[in-house]
Amino acid sequence: MSETLISYEELYRFTHSVFLSIGCPEADATLATIVLLSADVRGIDSHGVARLTGYVRLYEAGRINPTPDVRIVHETPSTATVDGDRGLGLVVAPKAMQIAIDKAKIAGTGWVSVKNSNHYGIAGYHAMMALEHDMIGISMTNASALVAPTFSIERMLGTNPICVAIPAGEEPPFVADMATTTAANGKLEILQRKGGEAPTGWVQDKDGQTTVDAHALKTGGALLPLGSDREHGSHKGYAFGSIVDIFSAVLSGASYGPWAPPFPAYVPMPQNMPGEGLGHFFGAMRVDAFRPAEDFKQHMDNWIRRFRNATPADAAQPVLIPGDPEREMEKKRMAAGIPLHAAVVKDLRELAEKLKVAPF
Repeated sequence: MSETLISYEELYRFTHSVFLSIGCPEADATLATIVLLSADVRGIDSHGVARLTGYVRLYEAGRINPTPDVRIVHETPSTATVDGDRGLGLVVAPKAMQIAIDKAKIAGTGWVSVKNSNHYGIAGYHAMMALEHDMIGISMTNASALVAPTFSIERMLGTNPICVAIPAGEEPPFVADMATTTAANGKLEILQRKGGEAPTGWVQDKDGQTTVDAHALKTGGALLPLGSDREHGSHKGYAFGSIVDIFSAVLSGASYGPWAPPFPAYVPMPQNMPGEGLGHFFGAMRVDAFRPAEDFKQHMDNWIRRFRNATPADAAQPVLIPGDPEREMEKKRMAAGIPLHAAVVKDLRELAEKLKVAPF
């Protein structure tokens, strides 16, 4: 199926109008739009406007509060626990990250755990908020249970992404934004729309056998932790996903593990949930709490340049720094437009008709 190029401005107008239509205040609709579209411009199509209909369905199911009272329920000078009041994670998360940044300005570091929230878009947006303050940013979230731990056929964890953003001087920042699975569920959804097969090692079937069926999750299968299988280190991906789940949800009072609320509104909520909503975890660390910021950034430039100039295995593919592909994609898409798959275009135009907002 074909793709359609849509300008950032037009997609922004449409997305903003959708958030307004479900009752978000102007400021929150603007924030949610910026956060959501940051995924599309950075080339993370699985977490951008392709998920917009999903957010609306969660609102229609009564699981998203468009006017949340995002508040601190417990704090120390350098830490806080935030209740997201069932708000859009796209709104709750940047507000919580700002609290971490504000605490770091005073205490040197700031740490915020969040409960009672929803899907927050890409981890990278929130971590990167720290960069303009000469801080290192950390962002992670738990998610719908789609991942089987090593040696299991039961889905117990989410894709549980983590991002670390580190400022540099003359060089672009180091931004490592990744799921703790071999591939994010959104990439499976993209393959499903295109009628493609999943690469070996992404998913297993209901019996725990590796499969290339991109629809395996619909028939009892599961995503695999980073590493795919025990021989290739899946126990490490399982451990990383568990750490994210514990920091984000057990620490904050959100629901964790197999009880994490599912993103699709049609999936029944788990029984006997131990907490409230999804959870996130954010960190902000002032570089000058460790050494002078300019000194650090000079050495980060040196680090980046040395790694970028590492001898490549293939001359046609230079060594990259985490964040390079997304940064280059953002330049390209802001100039040329954002490609949307025909199935996504159809879905969004049907959403426009249902909500009575102007389509793109």
